[in-house]
Formats: sequence, C-alpha cells, structure tokens
Amino acid sequence: MHGNDKKVVIIGGGPAGLTAAYQLAKSGVESIVLEKDMIVGGISRTVNYKNYHFDIGGHRFFTKIRPVDDMWKEVLGDEFLRRQRLSRIFYNRKFFYYPLRPLNALLGLGITNSFLILVSYVYAQLLPTKEEETFEQWVSNRFGRRLFNIFFKTYTEKVWGMPCNEIRAEWAAQRIKNLSLLTALKDALVKNQNNKNKKQIVTTLIDEFDYPKFGPGMMWQAVADDVQENGSKVYLRAEVEGILWSKNKVDALEVKRNGKIEVVQGTDFISSMPIREAIQKLKPAAPRAVLDAANDLKYRDFLTVALIVDQPELFPDNWIYIHEPNVRVGRIQNFKNWSPFMVPDKNKTCVGLEYFCFEGDDLWNMPEHELIELGKRELEILGLVNSRDVEDGQVVRMPKAYPVYDPTYQNSLTIVREFLSKMKNFQTVGRNGMHRYNNQDHSMLTAMLATENVLGSNHDLWKVNEEPEYHEEIREDPALERLFTRAFARMDKLGLATALGSISGFIIFLATICLVMRGDKVTAPTLHLLNQYFFGYTVSVKGAFIGMAYTFAWAFLFGWLFAYLRNFLLAFHIYRLKRKVELMNFKDFLDHF
Repeated sequence: MHGNDKKVVIIGGGPAGLTAAYQLAKSGVESIVLEKDMIVGGISRTVNYKNYHFDIGGHRFFTKIRPVDDMWKEVLGDEFLRRQRLSRIFYNRKFFYYPLRPLNALLGLGITNSFLILVSYVYAQLLPTKEEETFEQWVSNRFGRRLFNIFFKTYTEKVWGMPCNEIRAEWAAQRIKNLSLLTALKDALVKNQNNKNKKQIVTTLIDEFDYPKFGPGMMWQAVADDVQENGSKVYLRAEVEGILWSKNKVDALEVKRNGKIEVVQGTDFISSMPIREAIQKLKPAAPRAVLDAANDLKYRDFLTVALIVDQPELFPDNWIYIHEPNVRVGRIQNFKNWSPFMVPDKNKTCVGLEYFCFEGDDLWNMPEHELIELGKRELEILGLVNSRDVEDGQVVRMPKAYPVYDPTYQNSLTIVREFLSKMKNFQTVGRNGMHRYNNQDHSMLTAMLATENVLGSNHDLWKVNEEPEYHEEIREDPALERLFTRAFARMDKLGLATALGSISGFIIFLATICLVMRGDKVTAPTLHLLNQYFFGYTVSVKGAFIGMAYTFAWAFLFGWLFAYLRNFLLAFHIYRLKRKVELMNFKDFLDHF
C-alpha cells in the first residue's frame, strides 16, 4: 500500500502524537490527531493565565538525536532562546547546587556530616549490596546510604508516593544503559578528535539549553498549526471511547466529540494514550490475563499551583528541588528565569509549585482555592516568599504524568507488549504509550520511527530507550575498536603460564645439551651455578631434563601470577573508570523525575 493510500489515525496530541503527524505530513501522508483535552502538548503544554505563561513542569530543549533537533529548528527557528541552567536543592533551609558541587556540599552539610557521608560512601564501595533490585539499593551502592537519605530519599518518595525500597532499580539504571567496560576505557583514554564544535557533553551535564520564548506549548501549537495547514486534522476534546479490532488488527475507533460518538476508520493507528487505557478500551475485550496485566500498571499524577508574586526577583534558579520533609511541594519553577517573555509585567514573578499525587487522593481532590493557600503557606514556611506578596494563582492538574516502576510493572508490561505486538497496524509511542520514562526527545523519536514503519520500515520501537544517543560514547572505526578489545582483553592465566614455562624450560634444556655436546669447559661452570637453585642440576644430559623441569615450574608459577595480577589490576581500573562515567551520567538524576 502506497503512502497516498494510507489513512493514519493518531491518538494523543502531545509531543509523540504531533511528531508522528508532522513526519507523516512531510511524507505526503494525511492523518487525524485525536486529543481529548482542549489544548495540545500533553505534559509539555504551556498554560496561559492572564498572559502569565507557565509549564506543567519545566521542559528543556536539548538532545543528541539529530532528527529531533532538526524538527525543533524547522518549526520554531529563531523563536528559541538559549538559557543558562541554574538549579539547586533546598535542604535544611540551605541551598545546594545541583548537580552537587563538593565544596558547596561540604560547607552546607558541615564537617561532621560530610565525614560521616564519606565513611558511608567508603563502606558502600567496600561492602556493596550484592543484589540491586530496588532504587534504594542502587543509589546507596553508588553514593552511600547517608547521602542517599539526605539528597534522594525524601524527594524521591514525594515524587512517587511510595518507599524507595519498592521502586525498581531499572528505573535509575535506564539512564546509563549501554555503558560497557570498553566504552568506559575509551572515554578515559581517547580524546574526541572532532573539534569543529565543543566536545560532546553528556546530556546530564548540560548547563545551558534551548527554550521557546513562550514555553514548550508554543512548539506544539506551532506543530499542530503546521499539520493542519498541510491537510491533516487535529481534533480537540475528542476522546477515544473504544478501539475496535478483529483478526489481530485495529479496524476503527469510537470517538466522543461534541457529546456524540462517531466511528473513525483508518489503515494505521498510532497511540500515545496510556497503554493501560488502550487495553481497557479494546472492543471486543482483551483476554483476561492481558487486561489484568494492564490494570496492574500504575501512574503517578501531578498538579501545578502557579502563583503570581508582586516582586520583580525572588531567586535566580530556573527551578529548585525541595527536600524538606515538612512541606508537600516537591519542586518549584521560576518561569521568569526560563524566559522573560513568560511574565508580562517585569515587576512581578510567576512561580509554579509542583505537587506529586495520585488521582483521587486528598491533594488531587483539594479545591483550587485551598491549593493556592497551601502553596502560599509553604512558600512562606520555606522562607522564599512572603505570602502577602502573592496576589493571584491558578491550578492545573495533569493525570498520569509518570509511569510507575513498581515491583510488578515489568512482568505486566511484558504481557501487554506481547499481546499488542500481534496487531500489525497498531503502534504505541511516547512515555505513557509505552509505559517508559522517556524524555520529550525520546518520545518524539519513537513517533518518528513509528511513521517510518507506516511507510514500510520495520523498527522495534521498544529499543529506543536502549539506543546510545543519551550516553557519552566515543565512536571510532572498527580497527580502533579491535585494538581496544585486544589490548584490554583478559589474559589467559593457564595459557600464559604454560607457554612461558615451556619456552623457558626448553631454553635451559637446549643450552645444557649444547654445552654437553660442545664440551665447552669455559661456559659450563657458569651454567652449573644453577644447581644452587635447581637441586640436582648439572651440565649433563640428566641435568638438562632436571633443569628443564625446574625452569618450567618456576616460569609457570611466574606467568600465572603475572596474568592473575594483571587481570586483577586491569579489572579494578576498568571498574573505577566505569563507575566514574556512570556517576557522571547520574549527576543530575533528579532532573529526570
């Protein structure tokens, strides 16, 4: 089927869904985007309240994925601002730079606490937990339990609403996949020879980023407009009520628009709706085991309390992580520091207090005026804003903001994936569509590959988070790869010992036999001195065999010990290099919450 014969229906008008529509339009394929909300952008939207613009969380625009970066530039071009990043942790009424800076942390935590953190770190390095099943074990093995308790535990449990010993380790490990020992060595030993641009910086270390003048929603509204100008359609307040399928393919969707149900047919379907909902909406119903697995997938919800403050400046940060246990706010955005265009009055400031919750709990159900009062009160408790200076506020709720990595999610997701893989014209993309903690650019990449699949490719979208774009790797030619592999391969202890013993023993045997045959009375006494080390050795045929045996034994032992020590020291060195690169990738882990 040619592209012009395709009728693609896309569920969801967030970054993934709109990227799919945009890429299809560039290929001359029209599509229909169904967005159940009244605004596009999903969690990457920007809310306009009395000309004050604020995000649902902060969304930096940086990527090492070239097609994603090209799309951003195609759509907005000069509308991007280059912004300097400043973020800090607020703990014990003190600010700590994040990523952590040793001197700042030392001064803030005090000598005694810092010493105890160091002791805890050394203990974790010497006696780590052997099985890293939970987030708590994963972080404690790398930083020590004391630093984990100070800088990770409180905030993580605010975000996820569950103990750290119930969060799976793979959620953290996902950020540093594909980090091989060979990669660590190359990172440490080889310099990037392409100096046309600055040395590639790992995404976790980026200290500046691009940002649309009026927030990320500006990007996605522009994409929606472009898509519609090219013949495709974007329907708002269009909620999918049913996914009609038969014979391992989707035939149509039941869509509720303007209070009526209509059937939308298509040849191909791309879904960024939560994968749990996609299974729940199948008609006829999915098999009971699949439905149970989908129902077991959980999400963490999120709300923003945006407050307008009658002060021109509050704090210099783009955002602050709140690690204080006596307040419920988890993170505070200062939108004026993301872009001055976000605030219409330069004498005022707009901050966004982010609360993590579950749909239906006390926070989620709290009336807006009470949430605004809670935000004002907590800003004053933290000493950041005088509540009297807050003159207005707005609340935005975002359901299913974060897929939860609990102890059962992996098995449940596997069951759902296996079932959906049989539907050849139905693809899931994006964060919620795949129940994976993707960033915006990875969500977009899944959509780009999905559109290529519509046009005839055969990409496995589930491998996107395993691609190396987010990991600092030095890519060299195959010859250099082979050189590193050979140079740092483990040495065979038995092989080296046997070879060294055999060669050394043969040399002594041959030298002794040659002297016996030549009758060299000048050199023979010198070689005869070996009998001080080799009992029974003489310059004779019998002595040649005795000397060979002794030499083989000693050379064998020396070769085995040499190979053992070489392997041990090399393995330890590689381990330290790998851990160093791993920690660099983990330095701004909080940014990915």
